[in-house]
Amino acid sequence: MKEIRVLLVEDHFLARMALHSVLSAHPQIRIVGEACDGEAGLAMYRSLEPDVVVLDLRLPLISGFDLITRLRREYPNARIVVLSNYSGSEDIYRAVRSGAMAYLTKDASGEELLSAIQCVHRGLRYFPHLALDRLAERTPAVELTPRETEVLLCITRGCSNREIAEELGIAEKTVRIHVSSLLDKMGARDRTQATIYALQRGLVHLD
Repeated sequence: MKEIRVLLVEDHFLARMALHSVLSAHPQIRIVGEACDGEAGLAMYRSLEPDVVVLDLRLPLISGFDLITRLRREYPNARIVVLSNYSGSEDIYRAVRSGAMAYLTKDASGEELLSAIQCVHRGLRYFPHLALDRLAERTPAVELTPRETEVLLCITRGCSNREIAEELGIAEKTVRIHVSSLLDKMGARDRTQATIYALQRGLVHLD
């Protein structure tokens, strides 16, 4: 198993120690840093560049939402797992829009947290059913053509327009037209929001 370097950003000492204990017991996980506020978390990420960040949303100095946004702006490939006390649709929606790749509540088991970290490390997204149900509350249903569905599935895997064109055997210009149509139908600003929609409606399998 490839080692996964993890940065923890959690302002509550006991919660942070519990996370450290659970995760460091797994041979694949190495905790490379711990921060007690968003500002320290940002500084540590810059110096350590961990594989995965596990963070709370309610942080001093820089909120978890702002920290996710800033990390993804500076490091587009930053892989972030949110571990929060809150399961409301607004928190989940804002976290995913900001760039989080997984969202768990703090009553999740250690095994589920480990699974989320492993999935995110592989470039996949991890959302339990509760999070998907909450996200679905925020997005109206739309009708997609079979080709649009194929393009959407490729988008959720992180494929570029050129890769989609090669996989589906169509012109790259045609792919751009389908992507534009998808974003318009979903009311999505970008591919990340389109991916959120695909997760909400079960158009992709997270495994």
